[in-house]
Amino acid sequence: MSLESHAPVLVTGGAGFFGSLLVKRLLAEGERCVVIDLQPCQTKHERLTAIKGDIRDATLVERLFAQHRFRTVYHCAAILAHAVKDRSFLWQSNVDGTRNVAEAAARRGTRSIVFLSSNCLWAENMGRPVREDDEPAPVEIYGQSKWEGERVLAEYTDRLNVISIRCPTIIDEGRLGLLAILFEFISEGRKVWVVGGGRNRYQFIYAQDLIAACIAAAEYPGSEVFNIGSDNVETFCDVYGSVIRRAGTRATVASLPRRPTLFAMRLAYALGLSPLGPYQYRMIAEDFVFDTTKIKGALQWRPTLSNSDMLWLAYRFFHENRAAIAARRDVSAHNRAADMGVIRLLKWVS
Repeated sequence: MSLESHAPVLVTGGAGFFGSLLVKRLLAEGERCVVIDLQPCQTKHERLTAIKGDIRDATLVERLFAQHRFRTVYHCAAILAHAVKDRSFLWQSNVDGTRNVAEAAARRGTRSIVFLSSNCLWAENMGRPVREDDEPAPVEIYGQSKWEGERVLAEYTDRLNVISIRCPTIIDEGRLGLLAILFEFISEGRKVWVVGGGRNRYQFIYAQDLIAACIAAAEYPGSEVFNIGSDNVETFCDVYGSVIRRAGTRATVASLPRRPTLFAMRLAYALGLSPLGPYQYRMIAEDFVFDTTKIKGALQWRPTLSNSDMLWLAYRFFHENRAAIAARRDVSAHNRAADMGVIRLLKWVS
């Protein structure tokens, strides 16, 4: 066995929703892991070293790489737009932090970086599945920071294998954030609102499927960009209806008129009254599906769950743990329920 095979892996953002699931899988497969995150890591293991720290701190990042000589970096750390009001903090974390990680990795002989990018690189319906060679056109700061992160990492492909995986919404047990608003409506038997009929199709990715892709990508012999997502994407009406039937609540799917609803969403966001930003209010009534042909061929990867199945897992967790979720503090944005803001008015009439 080579010395490299004994080297640990680094998971940035390893205390977050997806990062923590990835860490658990890596540990189960015998890896030694180091986590760096702004939030405390809840996972405990003899082969896990958890650092509460900031990837914007170049000195700290360099010290970690010098000490551990990481084989692979799974770069999951990111600040979400609805989680903070400080735009400079988001940009510095998602872009400058990414450069700090890449610079240290290149200097210290790391073999590969697997970077979680986003479908927020686009905010329009192209009328077909989006391919890797389609030019990104993000409309809000989170998507812009992810696109800039990809471009930063592209500067290091002469020294590192850089694999960027463009992800739609990641779903599994424990996923909350904005989804918690939907789950609350279903659990309480209220109307679940779609816009413009809800016949649009919006792709998700099951966290365990994404983990499998990340682990395979770490062994990929080169640099590449891959789209990822579920197959056979259902409409919002079908997905919500499926979860409601399984939940057995009195919730129903109801539709809001497209144009006035989108106008109201834009206005509410501009006034600071809504957690739904430009990406959400542009795409809430549109189709968005990635073409996943490339990753299936290159990594021999396949998704295992549909949108309906993975959303049911997330809803069931919410329903069974609602009191504990409400009491959560000092956790990442996806591990707690998002503030409803003006959406609470819609709940009152539902």
